[in-house]
Amino acid sequence: QTFGHEFVGVVEEASDAPDLIGRRVVGEINAGCGHCAQCVAGDPRHCPARTVLGIHGRDGAHAEFLTLPAVNLLPVPDDMPDEVAVFAEPLAAAHGITERAAVTKETRVAVIGDGKLGLLCAQALALTGAQVLLVGKHDEKLSIAARRGIETAKPDEVQARARAFDVAVEASGAAAGFALALDLLRPRGVLVLKSTFQGNTSINAARIVVDELSLIGSRCGRFAPALDLLRDQRVDVLSLISEEYSLADGVRAMQRATARGVLKVLLRRS
Repeated sequence: QTFGHEFVGVVEEASDAPDLIGRRVVGEINAGCGHCAQCVAGDPRHCPARTVLGIHGRDGAHAEFLTLPAVNLLPVPDDMPDEVAVFAEPLAAAHGITERAAVTKETRVAVIGDGKLGLLCAQALALTGAQVLLVGKHDEKLSIAARRGIETAKPDEVQARARAFDVAVEASGAAAGFALALDLLRPRGVLVLKSTFQGNTSINAARIVVDELSLIGSRCGRFAPALDLLRDQRVDVLSLISEEYSLADGVRAMQRATARGVLKVLLRRS
């Protein structure tokens, strides 16, 4: 299966949406059956028969062509550069937290992890007016959030703020990040799991029960709000681009993308 689920493309064929032909688009990655209860309710993200671009049952975007249902496609504003529009998918995922957890200007939020996802989560949540703290280990990455007026800290600097946050977002994908997120939550706080974990991780179930914590999973978000944020330049995504490669150098680009310190590697077809 071909990898890749974050893309900007030009529509070549669309028999059921000819008005899209020739237009630049981004695409929702979950393609539902169109008939089940989830699809009928307007949320194919949880269709039991869904395919997921580049992830499950559908070849992805690291190729010259891909296919998606026309209903999944959203036109890109003419004045939006490709290197901005390509962030629609991860920004939608970050903004999707607001679908799953109540976040207002009174909410104290801690985001754990200063990778691409954590940086987007922190920026998206800060736009609600919430008091956001981004916790990470890398000065150069934390500085991206700091330039947007977001408070930042290293893990060893937040021990004194245990049980001080209403919402904690785990975006590091590490067991240590999960444990830190729990430590920072007040009783009856909300833990949002934004990352998947490699292998198993232990959970302090007693703490969850005693403090009546809520655990919420958050996966994909809706693209339209993300495109609006990108159009209005309310989120800094260009600072997240580390390098760019041609599609012909895709293998080297994938290897580079896994290197320590790299945030986002772009592939271009030409």
